[in-house]
Amino acid sequence: MRFSDVNAVVTGGASGIGRATALALARDGARVSIIDLDADGAISTASETRGEARSIDISDVDAVPGAIREIAEELGDIGVLVNCAGWDRAQAFTKTDPDFWHKVVGINLIGTIAVTHAALGYMPDGSAIVNVASDAGRVGSSGEVVYSAAKGGVIAFSKALAREVARRRIRVNAVAPGPTDTPFLESFDDSGQLAEAMARQTPLRRLATPGDVAAAICFLASDEASHITGQVLSVSGGLTMV
Repeated sequence: MRFSDVNAVVTGGASGIGRATALALARDGARVSIIDLDADGAISTASETRGEARSIDISDVDAVPGAIREIAEELGDIGVLVNCAGWDRAQAFTKTDPDFWHKVVGINLIGTIAVTHAALGYMPDGSAIVNVASDAGRVGSSGEVVYSAAKGGVIAFSKALAREVARRRIRVNAVAPGPTDTPFLESFDDSGQLAEAMARQTPLRRLATPGDVAAAICFLASDEASHITGQVLSVSGGLTMV
């Protein structure tokens, strides 16, 4: 197994891509702890991954260090960190306000930074970090202007951090999902019409599944990617070819 005896932490692991990633890591031998605002979902996932569950808002930078410390004290060093938590609401940029900006940037970018900052103190040399960005952060997405900016920040953060921690052989990469069949996408349009339109525009003629993205994350977190760092991998069925 690729992750035998490895402790992993996955944010946003209560549902969607985060849950699929946590379960995939666990099937491959990892003990996976979940951080998610959804307490019931976090507990449910952690019950299948032999890890801990912590319900916090990762944009609350004062709450993050304690949650990471508790996980590390309970289970030991963190060998894999996956920052998957994210949030958005599609609307025209001119209809947004500062409260919305702060929430989107706080969850998608500041939360990723805060969790990584706290976790690095418990990550041994040779560990791996995978940050879940978005193709919106690579090419932009109409109706998701602030989200695109935040995810672009995640990509830049990943690249810069990869340079800084390379001396410890800690690898940092990002996965950039395209449209993915998750509750997050459904929240934009529960009629299914948006998903159908996106699938038609995708060269492979379907949306990604959470498992598709989880597979890419697990690859980048594994020793199979031991000489890959500072990279961004799109999982979009060819919708974006960057």
